[in-house]
Amino acid sequence: MPIAIHHENGNTYRLDISGVLTRPEFARSEDELKIELARAGNVRLLCVLTGFQGWDSGGDWANMGFYTKHGDAIERIAIVGDERWRDLSMMFASADLRRGPVEFFPEEQLARAREWLAS
Repeated sequence: MPIAIHHENGNTYRLDISGVLTRPEFARSEDELKIELARAGNVRLLCVLTGFQGWDSGGDWANMGFYTKHGDAIERIAIVGDERWRDLSMMFASADLRRGPVEFFPEEQLARAREWLAS
């Protein structure tokens, strides 16, 4: 499974992402996150890319429905992964469009990413 959501603590959720991410798998994670948003209100996301190989070229990646409806409920996003995914993952997370900040951290800075999310 290329993407899995886990509750870390408080309003922080971890998304473990690996392999090639497909649109249907991403949509399933959006559905899971909607449930958590209804329960917890605003959330913070820790996205950990491990063995990540990118996004599948098929599917409707331009669908911004989740972002439009729930984007403001995501207070912060920390992305942790291989440096080669920095620019694409920031673009994928719509970093420049979000009200809440999005930061990228190299793989060895997972602890720093958690600290930043908590601040």
